[in-house]
Amino acid sequence: MRQLKSRFVPLAVFALAIFAAGCGEVNNTIDKAQACVESARIVKDLATKVTSLTDDPQAMDKALDDAATKLNDAADKAANTTLKQASEDLAKTLSGISVKDVNDAVDAAQKVGTDTAAYLEKVATACG
Repeated sequence: MRQLKSRFVPLAVFALAIFAAGCGEVNNTIDKAQACVESARIVKDLATKVTSLTDDPQAMDKALDDAATKLNDAADKAANTTLKQASEDLAKTLSGISVKDVNDAVDAAQKVGTDTAAYLEKVATACG
């Protein structure tokens, strides 16, 4: 009986290792899906805010900085390198936009629209 038990121990350890590896893959998939959803949500929220803040340069500047911070946080959590790089690049762009007056706000709104559209294409490719 003792010999029978010793044969099953390595098999049980092997099965447990395969199961753990499979769970890790599921977690990576969930992380990727969550990162994709989160990134798109951040950009959608920013687009909504920017269109309503063209008359409030300070609020727009803050919204851009807040979105950049959120994108950097999402990039830090993203396992997908394409999504990570795209999020970091957009965050850098948003951080570099300075809104001092209404004219800057209008220009920023246009730039955000163009840059976020390109970003969403990259997200769709990375998440598809």
